[in-house]
Amino acid sequence: MNNVGEPVWLEPTGAGVMDLRVQSFEGQPVLTYWTGTGVGGHGMGKGVIMDSSYRIIAEVTAGKGMQADLHEFTLTSAGTALLTAYPTVQHDLSAVGGPVAGNMFNCHVQEVNVRTGAVLLDWDALEHIPLTDSFLRPSDDAGSDGSTPDKAYDPYHLNSVEESGDALLISSRHTHALYLVDRMTGTIRWRLGGKQSDFKLGPNAAFAWQHDARRRPNGLISMFDNHYYSGTAGTSRGLVLAVDEKARTAAVHQEFNNAGHRGNAMGSLQFLPNGNVLVGWGADPAVTEFTAQGSAIYEATRVGTGSYRAYRSAWSAQPAALPDVAVVPGNGSTMEVYASWNGATEVAKWRFLSGTSPSALREAGTFPKRGFETSAAIAAAAHVSVQALDKNGAVLSTSVTIAA
Repeated sequence: MNNVGEPVWLEPTGAGVMDLRVQSFEGQPVLTYWTGTGVGGHGMGKGVIMDSSYRIIAEVTAGKGMQADLHEFTLTSAGTALLTAYPTVQHDLSAVGGPVAGNMFNCHVQEVNVRTGAVLLDWDALEHIPLTDSFLRPSDDAGSDGSTPDKAYDPYHLNSVEESGDALLISSRHTHALYLVDRMTGTIRWRLGGKQSDFKLGPNAAFAWQHDARRRPNGLISMFDNHYYSGTAGTSRGLVLAVDEKARTAAVHQEFNNAGHRGNAMGSLQFLPNGNVLVGWGADPAVTEFTAQGSAIYEATRVGTGSYRAYRSAWSAQPAALPDVAVVPGNGSTMEVYASWNGATEVAKWRFLSGTSPSALREAGTFPKRGFETSAAIAAAAHVSVQALDKNGAVLSTSVTIAA
């Protein structure tokens, strides 16, 4: 969507999409998202990479027989993708009050080479995080009590992965903790938050059910602190912590709240190039932009029924597909014509062409672009097409010619 909330690009097949954003791949800006099937709070699918003409240039899924989960699809400068997977495994859940022959989601973090599909890293949460660190128990929800594979228990719920040099920063929603993990050995270097925190948290620094944990310069870590779960108390916020890894302390550096927004699931926090901060409130369907000092200056509400993450990014694109044109008959001497071009960002005007045959088209009128679809009344004719013009009047593309 653009700054006033008008659509720019709509996924044309109707597929479910999560985490739509602009990233960089092989030195070029690309549009990326996850697509697949949502299952029990996670996903089974793949990551998609599109170029600026909306051609799919790569698709990435997890390796070792797993499918990519919806929570993370981050590209690195090394040509790899960081993603999560939620395979169902059998495990003894008696330590958390569940069945001995139980079933659970064992979250994995993988780093996958985009071009070859080779799995360069496969980190298994169950090998490193005790089940007892979870703030959920199988008895909390009959639908995820671990009694069958269809009712798998979800002790970890990994939901973000960020590279940090020779380590990864991993967020586990259900343990209320962040983990710094060695990329070579898989060992946990430290835990921030949760039941076994290696850090002393300062006043108001405790977080819960968090999403979108990211490294920032100068010892800062940002996240969306949901801070409450269904049936519990708390107010959500964008949170930035000042983390001293030597002294093992963490203090609130800054927090972002507005109008009592409260998202019990999903959510994100993005630092913008101008120093502003964008907070997506997740299940609370709103997005707020703050100044660096914390003043809210922009807000979009009624963002569907919620948004997993929200981003503001520069994006310039010219679709490989042609513009669309349509006609509705008018009063006999005129007709209403419509033009749109899904994903185009540089269109300033539409020039409609009409005539008695496809080979005899002439200009029938030029009109400023108005939103995703522009309509105008022109003289009735047998055939019509439309040209997309940029701000200088140059033709970007021409539609097919249709019968009116």
